[in-house]
Amino acid sequence: MDTFWIWVLLLIVFSPLILGVFLIGLQQEVRIIHSPSGIAKSGYVGFSWTYLLFGWFVPVVRGEVGIGVLHLVITFVSFGLSQLIFPFLYNRQYMNRMLTSGWALDTLDPNYDLAREKLHIVS
Repeated sequence: MDTFWIWVLLLIVFSPLILGVFLIGLQQEVRIIHSPSGIAKSGYVGFSWTYLLFGWFVPVVRGEVGIGVLHLVITFVSFGLSQLIFPFLYNRQYMNRMLTSGWALDTLDPNYDLAREKLHIVS
């Protein structure tokens, strides 16, 4: 195979990752705290390369079994095309669900300002 076609094939295969990095940035970890209990865990902002690689399994691992099953159904219905779209959306949706259910961004986290910017938090 000609090296030109190898580069074209690599560009096609990695295009979702390249677009994600340039459009919304790399996935960054940000610490979130559950206000009533004080429990802390990791949240993420930016392009979800983990979702690109592992798909609907990511919500299941993060404890969102219902969302994971929904994404699995959408994956089947869309013949897998949703796997190219959800990496752009998942981290933001996940953080919005966390922040509206009693979790808050840790103000001491170094990625606090980045998370506020990516999630469009104004106050």
